[in-house]
Amino acid sequence: MSNDFIERLQRGPVLCDGAMGTQLHAHGITFDHSLDGLNLTQPEVVLNVHRGYVEAGADLLETNTFGSNRFRLLEHDLENKVAEINRAGVRLARKAADESRRQIYVAGSVGPLGVRLAPLGRVTATEAFTAFKEQITVLNEAGVDALIFETFSDLNEIVQAIKAAREVNTTLPLIAQMTYTEDGCTPLGDTPEQVARKLCELEVDVIGANCSVGPAKLLPVVLALSRHARQVDCRPLVSIQPNAGWPQRMGSRLIYPATPEYFGDFARRFLQAGASIIGGCCGTTPDHIRAMRAALDEVELQRSITVEVGEVISEAAEDRSGLAPTALAPTQLAEKLAKRQFVTAIEVDPPRGHSATRLIEVARELKRAGFDVMNIADTPMARMRMSAWALAHLVQRETEMETVLHFPTRGRNLLRVQGDLLAAHALGIRNLLVMMGDPPSVGDYPEAGDQHDIVPSGLVKLIKGSLNSGKDSAGISIGAGTLFHVGVAVNFYPQDLEREIKTFRKKIVSGADFAVSQPIFDVTPVRVFLQRYRDQFGEVPIPIMGGVLPPASLRNAEFLHNELPSIILPEWTLERMRKASDGRKEGIKIAREALLELKELLQGVYVMPMFGRYDSAAEVIEGVKAG
Repeated sequence: MSNDFIERLQRGPVLCDGAMGTQLHAHGITFDHSLDGLNLTQPEVVLNVHRGYVEAGADLLETNTFGSNRFRLLEHDLENKVAEINRAGVRLARKAADESRRQIYVAGSVGPLGVRLAPLGRVTATEAFTAFKEQITVLNEAGVDALIFETFSDLNEIVQAIKAAREVNTTLPLIAQMTYTEDGCTPLGDTPEQVARKLCELEVDVIGANCSVGPAKLLPVVLALSRHARQVDCRPLVSIQPNAGWPQRMGSRLIYPATPEYFGDFARRFLQAGASIIGGCCGTTPDHIRAMRAALDEVELQRSITVEVGEVISEAAEDRSGLAPTALAPTQLAEKLAKRQFVTAIEVDPPRGHSATRLIEVARELKRAGFDVMNIADTPMARMRMSAWALAHLVQRETEMETVLHFPTRGRNLLRVQGDLLAAHALGIRNLLVMMGDPPSVGDYPEAGDQHDIVPSGLVKLIKGSLNSGKDSAGISIGAGTLFHVGVAVNFYPQDLEREIKTFRKKIVSGADFAVSQPIFDVTPVRVFLQRYRDQFGEVPIPIMGGVLPPASLRNAEFLHNELPSIILPEWTLERMRKASDGRKEGIKIAREALLELKELLQGVYVMPMFGRYDSAAEVIEGVKAG
């Protein structure tokens, strides 16, 4: 038959099926059976699993031949039935595909041999090549549309499998997927870049990742693979098939925690990461695939609508040189706040030099600790540091942790304000915290200029009313509108309460999406502020993230209280720090107490660690989302 699988991939994303092994287990098959042998002994069970994925909307079915090689079948005394089992596997998948009225492709599944290759084991590269060739020859003759190598942990082993496939059929599309651990490397320590480089040398059609971990952990791997794929001549496509989270054993059953809805949400993010084949691995079910199908169909519908509207605009416009804008999804922060999820944010200062390596590693650790978003301060305390939006871009690119860019108006004229904002948006930075900023007189360069053309509320109005609508401050078109999510500062300890409430109201009316406060130690002023606002204007219409700061020591607490006018520590807080035998631990305890109280009033917490003590920040939020 003619194979147009690659042409289909180039037209748009293909949805693969989900788990086979765990689905067979759900049908009552124990893991001490040869799951591949079921192709001969219980074909109807295998066929029903395929049918479930067809009904869920899968475009690509994998044959039940993951372990159908001589070494694995030897464990069940089936080593002489390699050909029969593989042929039956293709026949069953093809039957399920043909029963549908849609075009569904069949990929021959090839897994690792189940034995270690030299030098880690005793199997030579030649023996591995021979075993793979034996299986692949049968799959090819049985008429698969592609071969999918999956869950390989040894790069040398998958190389032998690919070489065997090329010797059998030089034109059969190849999908090569490695498995990765939580640290983003294969179990044998190869990075995604090293894997991509080797697989690209072998000119496979698709490189990807599957199994081992859930969507969130596998997404950065696929981003790295996608980046490398764009930089090489062969330009392979990218695939991703994660597990349904990390399994937990309950009695004799393995329970996978990730829900279909969670996979549906990640399907959109996989597309944004550049994936062309999207599916599931262990623990995923037809319900997971159905949710991903719905998400992909929704994205395709939005894309087609955007293209149609863009074409109409292009025909009517005088300048016909631009392309239709790409539809952008809301930021993760915007989505979480809209769903009224409690958000955890942390503030980080950019480095004094030009290297961001340490802070990128810090970002990875903070993400693992449970923080949702990282706020990047801009010249805090008016001290010279790396540009905040450079660090924000690097953090998002290298860690997939979303950032909030602090954007002070002080020291920027209107021309620079708009240019910097457009540059940030082009780099994928779309969460902003607009503020006045610290005056240069308090920092390293007191002689620096302090001019500004716009105040924070005015900048919020400019962003939400003009830039997000595709115009600059003069009303001149900038092409596609930006999609900034804009936050503002709020002070719960103002010298003039009425004035602060009116200023806050002005920011909200200007279009602010959320607010962030200075550190809070006593929630009483917060309750007073919110009540006074309600009395005048009704409920606060935007979510607020309350600031939390764990004092590092008594001396630090006294400095904060006496030398920073925007931070006020109650006397009881200072007294506790004086009596504490360990100031750091007491500071963390005070911050956690404040956080728990704020959780009842506000929609998020904004942790400001002192002296780069990010370990203290992680301790502050420990368990907060479950609490």
